Amino acid sequence: MNSPHHTVLVPGAAAPAGINTIKSLKMANFSGKVIGTDSDSLAAGAFLADLFSVMPEAKEKSLFVDKLFELVKAHRITVLMPSSGFDIYQYSKYRKELQEFGAYAVVSDIAVLEDCQDKMRTFQKLSPRFKVPFTTTESEKIPSLPIIAKPRFGKGSKDVMMIKNESDLRFVTRGYRDMIFQQYLPGTEYTVDVLSDLYKEPLFAVPRIRLQTKDGISTRGKIVHDHRIEEDCMNIAKTLGIRGPSCIQMKETEDGEPQLVEVNARLGGGTIFTTLAGANIPALIMDLVNGKKISIPKISEITVIRYFEEIVVHDHLERQSSPEPITHTG
Repeated sequence: MNSPHHTVLVPGAAAPAGINTIKSLKMANFSGKVIGTDSDSLAAGAFLADLFSVMPEAKEKSLFVDKLFELVKAHRITVLMPSSGFDIYQYSKYRKELQEFGAYAVVSDIAVLEDCQDKMRTFQKLSPRFKVPFTTTESEKIPSLPIIAKPRFGKGSKDVMMIKNESDLRFVTRGYRDMIFQQYLPGTEYTVDVLSDLYKEPLFAVPRIRLQTKDGISTRGKIVHDHRIEEDCMNIAKTLGIRGPSCIQMKETEDGEPQLVEVNARLGGGTIFTTLAGANIPALIMDLVNGKKISIPKISEITVIRYFEEIVVHDHLERQSSPEPITHTG
């Protein structure tokens, strides 16, 4: 991949999706510049990117947007990657304005992001066409136990609970708000990375079995070929109207039937699994932005195990709290 004139902004540099995006670009010999951003000045991705900038949290909307446009103009950013579940909402909201400055945000439309963020809306929109588990917001409609309770607007595995009996159910209904209750699926769990083009046409899907997870992020996974799952996930992305990458979770019933669990319209925390299997989605996104025709990559069925890697931070960088971009040299 040769993109010498591109400057790419990779948000969420403290989280696996952002780190994986930077690593994937470097694995593809990306010759442009990568700017990582995060609200954490010690984000690991800061020490992998060419430049790094501390950002306000995305919920501080006006401060965040002002800083975003400041960065775009100062560094002539040309591509904004969808590697943060928070930043993409502002990227999408201001997509046209960003493009006027030459910055292409590879994100889905706001309505699509909201369809994916609200798990109840996800199931209401997709249930007429796809296999989905029983899902409700009303505890009195639960047909039987066990059942899964999870936040309607949650991320990862935070506050996801198995309800085994009436005591568990009372605990959840009294102590939590905006929860959904979903049929327990005991079978194999899959994460599927899907890439759609800039016109929302799905190109390919790469399923992997989630062998081990931590905080909702895969730490061990096996890439598999499954035509049924691949076709379903590409059709899900098309039905929702996703632009660019998406990360779709499925789980099998006790009869081995995969059903939809969750859709994220962005790069996932396990993107590197798919990169290592032969489909470097961040690099392919750059090809799409450059107007290149994408050839469907050959995917290898591999097992990937993740592990910690240490970064030594010099004191002068650790004390750096300026929001201006800084170069991290280790």
